[in-house]
Amino acid sequence: MDSLVSTEWLASELGAFDLRIVDASYFALEPARDAQAEYEAEHIPGAVFMDLGNLADTNSPLPSMLPTPEMFASRMQALGLGDGSRIVLYDNSPHHTSARAWWMFRTFGSNEVAILDGGLAKWKAEGRALASGKEKLRHRHFTVWKDDAAVRSLEQMKANVASGAEQVLDARGAGRFTGEEQDPRGLAAGHIPGSRNLPQDRLFDEDGTWKTGDALKAEFDAAGIDLAKPLVTTCGSGITAAVLLFGANLLGKKDVALYDGSWSEWGLLPDTEKATGAA
Repeated sequence: MDSLVSTEWLASELGAFDLRIVDASYFALEPARDAQAEYEAEHIPGAVFMDLGNLADTNSPLPSMLPTPEMFASRMQALGLGDGSRIVLYDNSPHHTSARAWWMFRTFGSNEVAILDGGLAKWKAEGRALASGKEKLRHRHFTVWKDDAAVRSLEQMKANVASGAEQVLDARGAGRFTGEEQDPRGLAAGHIPGSRNLPQDRLFDEDGTWKTGDALKAEFDAAGIDLAKPLVTTCGSGITAAVLLFGANLLGKKDVALYDGSWSEWGLLPDTEKATGAA
């Protein structure tokens, strides 16, 4: 299974014994929207609700830090997502939150996981079947495992500012990156010194599908990123950073890491250096 699948492909695979569909919608900056209520109102038949907003480290003051491997495995088992499943993720969020879910699954050991190109919006636009309510779930075994290679900590990011060993790419809008716009969480303005900016929405065509090939690579090129060199992505809270990470993956780059604390951590601390203005 490719990491990006079409609505046509998913429609042809519905009902396959090993296929699991997951709604990974999350509205971190849109409190008026209720992701679970929207899921229960309409979802792709068979899809379960991941509840991404509540799948985080409860011991951290930061909003979206990775949960423990045990917590993740327990949640997946309860959703009927087990070892050997082919998992297709989708969302209905302007922040393309299925990319965060994809990165989490990969970090916690699932390799057969894909994102539905165009998400729920494209599925609905094509007049495809929808379901409502909750799906019946059956517990399945999900192995507890974690690979930290694709996760960067505050200490690693501080060291990188000094060494410049890894390129850092920020997924926030240009105004927040330069410091011209106020941070929505009330944090300091600006960006991590030395980082580049590629707003996450630039990776999509007007119909909400992912850019691919030369069109996708052109966005990384325009941001000043060399995909042959080490890369770390960041954003406001670790959500849209995964969009850039997944985009790089579509171009064949597998060795991309994500700074999980992102600006929610860096911008909060008084001892971290902040830069303003364009990259």
